[in-house]
Amino acid sequence: MIRLGVSGWSYDDWVGPVYPPDLPRREWLAFLARRVDTIEVNVTYYRVPGARTVAGWAERTPEGFLFSVKAHRSLTHEREQPDFAAFLRAVEPLRESGKLACILAQFPYAFRPTPVNREYLYRLREGLAPLPVVVEFRNRAWATEETFEQLEELRLGFCAVDEPRFRNLMPPIARATGPVGYVRFHGRNYEKWWQHEHAWERYDYTYSEEELSEWVPKLRQLARQTEVTLAYANNHYRGQSLDTVAKLRRLLAAA
Repeated sequence: MIRLGVSGWSYDDWVGPVYPPDLPRREWLAFLARRVDTIEVNVTYYRVPGARTVAGWAERTPEGFLFSVKAHRSLTHEREQPDFAAFLRAVEPLRESGKLACILAQFPYAFRPTPVNREYLYRLREGLAPLPVVVEFRNRAWATEETFEQLEELRLGFCAVDEPRFRNLMPPIARATGPVGYVRFHGRNYEKWWQHEHAWERYDYTYSEEELSEWVPKLRQLARQTEVTLAYANNHYRGQSLDTVAKLRRLLAAA
């Protein structure tokens, strides 16, 4: 099973390109859930939401809809006193509703494969048990067989990424190391990746079908080896991620 979705939904620049101008903000999620069947939640990285807020996400989406939830920064970037229990309580309404696909633990570029950091992966797995967890590394030094073997041991999924092919960033490797396959499409905006005034500039990118076709065999392979494979378009500026999803859908159907 391959699910195609987008990263986030609360973007003011989507008014017009995605959302009708007169659509109330509280209805954005329900509107988007009619166009995709999974969404990656990014707001949870910045703050741990209340259970009532999370329950509202489940209520405003149809049966069978899935959310991937990004782990709070205290669990991935700060790591000194990670409060796993508080995060688990926050996402419990999604788990109870059957709409929680997994937790995405996105580590920073400075998180390198040192013995201390490799040990932290064990702590992460234990702290978020029994939920499915996928790990996204930013530093290319993690792209080794040792890493994939550790992820398989811990049943942690590996997040594949499509992004500018800079020397020290993760290459476009897709591997099944846990029950969830995962791919994120960040765009290939080389010019603005490091040098930008606003964060959205990095994700201002429109994929061609030729670029996305590289991922069709990788997605199909992941789907054969996992319980569910999730692909999220994160090139979100002015709704370009919806165009990415539409193109991927056509390419997968043709394949």
